[in-house]
Amino acid sequence: MKTKNLSKLIGSSESTTIEWKPSLSQINEIIESIAGFSNTDGGRIFIGISKHGDAIGISIGKDTIEKLANRIAQHTEPRIHPHITVTKTDGKEIIIINVKESHDKLALANGRPYVRVGKSTRQMSKDEYEHRILEKHKDKLQFDTQVCKGAKLKDIDNNKVRWFLDKAKEEKRLVVPARTTVKDVLARLNLIKNGQLINAAILFFGREPQKFFVQAKIRVARFKGTEGNDYLDMKVLEGTIPELREKALSFIAEHTKHAVFFDANQRFDKWEYPFRALEEIFNNALAHRDYWSSADIHLSIYDDRIEVWNPGELPKPLTPAMLKRKHLSIPRNRFLAERLYYIKYIEHWGKGTNRIVEAMREEKLSDPIFEELSGGLNVTLMGPGKAFEKVIEDQKLHKLDLNDRQKKAIKFIKQHGEISRKQYVDLAGISVRQANRDLNDLIDKKVVAPIGSGRSLRYKWRE
Repeated sequence: MKTKNLSKLIGSSESTTIEWKPSLSQINEIIESIAGFSNTDGGRIFIGISKHGDAIGISIGKDTIEKLANRIAQHTEPRIHPHITVTKTDGKEIIIINVKESHDKLALANGRPYVRVGKSTRQMSKDEYEHRILEKHKDKLQFDTQVCKGAKLKDIDNNKVRWFLDKAKEEKRLVVPARTTVKDVLARLNLIKNGQLINAAILFFGREPQKFFVQAKIRVARFKGTEGNDYLDMKVLEGTIPELREKALSFIAEHTKHAVFFDANQRFDKWEYPFRALEEIFNNALAHRDYWSSADIHLSIYDDRIEVWNPGELPKPLTPAMLKRKHLSIPRNRFLAERLYYIKYIEHWGKGTNRIVEAMREEKLSDPIFEELSGGLNVTLMGPGKAFEKVIEDQKLHKLDLNDRQKKAIKFIKQHGEISRKQYVDLAGISVRQANRDLNDLIDKKVVAPIGSGRSLRYKWRE
């Protein structure tokens, strides 16, 4: 083979799929790299290539390739049989080992798992290897359908079961006769297996779910500023899945801006972040998190954003970019998701993340940021910042249908703290009678509040 063609074949440098070795004396490293390629995206090892990418050649006897193939097979598990070829360049022989990606990515070299990262082969961590095993057997080891060891019927809260049934009936997704016993309800929901409660039963209806699953918590914090170096409030939330959702939303409501204003007939509420988006985030986090992981869900509130992280990366072939467009639903906890469907916490169509995007766009906020981070999925909502107050004022004045004179009065009050009837008459250039009508209208719409009486009567901004 010509040198030019060989250079094109081996690439300009080592990478996730290319490795160079000068000789077979590094056989142990070669076998580890073969396992690493098998557990990643496959790749090729070129033997007889210097660390600088120059062909230095290798001495090949009549049994060299056969012995190499046997050595690889004997020291990998399950046995790997890569395609091995010999080629020549400028009269120098080199060996090319072509490794395919394995179907389960659980290959071992000398009893240890390896993975390819960049141009290096490293030993896989214990957690990563266990996670891959669980992924391989996830249909048999699905967390939500496993029997909950030690759980008895007395660990079920009857009131939580009844709440679930009322909610499911209200959403017209499940109707169970009123006199049905709690045990029969659980059986009907397939939450009992061979006479024993399964994990999903405790996650939904347990009196103390964290007694069985310490990881089923949400760690929440309101940080000072935007860096997260100090916090103003921090808690660990516990409870069933529906309780965790409501507690998390309550924490957000407590620590984000909220404006309330009225007209003569109704109340208007405006939140700093669209709660429809936040509901969907927690629906997804609680339904699709990796419950085998010992990590909690994290809720972090900053001055300029909200972040929610839940353990468990996206199931393949989903990617963070796909979550903003049309995609199929691939639930990690299918059984759990189907029960959440009954109370309309989630749908079956993979539209939850799309609704998050829509809710943010409706409020003219930035699109949510979806990213895989530290073995989990992180969702970031950027808030309106200081623009929130202006948005509130604009919406308020628009909804209340105020005239230009009244808007001038509001601006005057914000500058000076209050306004008298005489000042309003002079400001607007109107009669006292018209001023009384305008100011009384502002009182009726709960925009201003009167203080004092008679000649000392003033009008201030109503908080």
